[in-house]
Amino acid sequence: MTHLLQENELSDLDPSTLEVDYIILTHGHGDHFGDTVELANRNHATVIGSAELADYITTNKNVENVRPMNIGGKAEFEFGSVKFVQAFHSSSLTDDNGIPVYLGMPMGVVLEIEGKTIYHTGDTGLFSDMKLIADRHPVDICFVPIGDNFTMGIDDASYAINEFIKPKVTVPIHYNTFDLIKQDPNEFKAAVSVGEVQILEPGEAVKF
Repeated sequence: MTHLLQENELSDLDPSTLEVDYIILTHGHGDHFGDTVELANRNHATVIGSAELADYITTNKNVENVRPMNIGGKAEFEFGSVKFVQAFHSSSLTDDNGIPVYLGMPMGVVLEIEGKTIYHTGDTGLFSDMKLIADRHPVDICFVPIGDNFTMGIDDASYAINEFIKPKVTVPIHYNTFDLIKQDPNEFKAAVSVGEVQILEPGEAVKF
C-alpha cells in the first residue's frame, strides 16, 4: 500500500533507504502507485494487485515479482494472508503519451497477520457491504480515508466505522497531502464512537 514519497512535503522518508518484501496496491492512481517500481526492483519485492495492474507493471515497468489477484480472492504469503474486497473508486495510470490506462477495479484489502485482522478500505466512497466484509472478517484494525473530494469525508468515514465496520482500532488516512483533501483528523476522531482512533505521523511506527 505504497504512497508517493518523493517530493512529499509531509514526509521525510527516502524511498531509496526503505527495505520491503511485499507491496500491496489497492488501485492504480499515482498517489498510491507512488514509488512502487523503484522499491520493487531494488528490493526484489513482490507486488500484489489486480490482474490488470499486475500485467501493466510487468509489461510496461519491467517489475519481475508480481502476484495478480482480484476481488474475493485470498492468498497466503510468508507474513500472513491477503484477501481483496470491493471498493468504490477508479483505477488508472497515465502512459508516456499522457493517456489514462484503465487498470481494473479498485479494491480494499483484508490482511490476516499474527492473529490480527486488518481492513484497509482503499480509496472508496461509503457502501453498505462494508458491514458484510466486517461480519465475515471481524476487524481489529481499520485504515479508512477521510479526505473527502476523491473519497469518503469525515461524515461518511465515521459512519462507516460506527455503523458498519466497528473495529477495535481505526487509523484515518488519505488526507492533508494536498489542498483538495485538507481535513482535521481530530474532528474525525471526535466523531468515532467505537474502539480507539490512532492518528499517525508520516514515518511513525506503531505496534498494535
